[in-house]
Amino acid sequence: MLSVRLMSVPAALLLAGGFATLAAAPAEAKDPPSCAAISFRALPGGAPDGEQDAGLYKSRFGKIEVKADVKGGQATNYYMVLNGKKVDGPANPPKMSDACLKSKHVKLPFAKQPQGTCTGSRFRVVVDRSSGKPVAAFFGLQGEDWAYCSATTL
Repeated sequence: MLSVRLMSVPAALLLAGGFATLAAAPAEAKDPPSCAAISFRALPGGAPDGEQDAGLYKSRFGKIEVKADVKGGQATNYYMVLNGKKVDGPANPPKMSDACLKSKHVKLPFAKQPQGTCTGSRFRVVVDRSSGKPVAAFFGLQGEDWAYCSATTL
């Protein structure tokens, strides 16, 4: 009986030390990707009038919402909300990497929708952290091409 107890004590100490080491190891913080795209669907017809939620993406790096203004059951304008703030954005987007846009299937040069209006059959937010200040750009799919709606620096 004594030999069993002596053998289990070192094993228990070794096991406890291993768990303590694992618990003390800090979690490795990952950097956000240098180029990312998040796609959203359009609202189906017949939605109630007013502001409607079209999509939500949430990660440890932030929250992206896509909302739509609906009139007569049809979405008339979509817009992006980043971390709770509506993005109207400039008519011309901040500088973004051509390689990032191309990798996310945004044909260059991209078309621009009239300022204050964004429509499409689908929507995409491209986040580019590869050049200068990080930028989030919002696009609506017009036919087979993504058309620029708005953007902001992060």
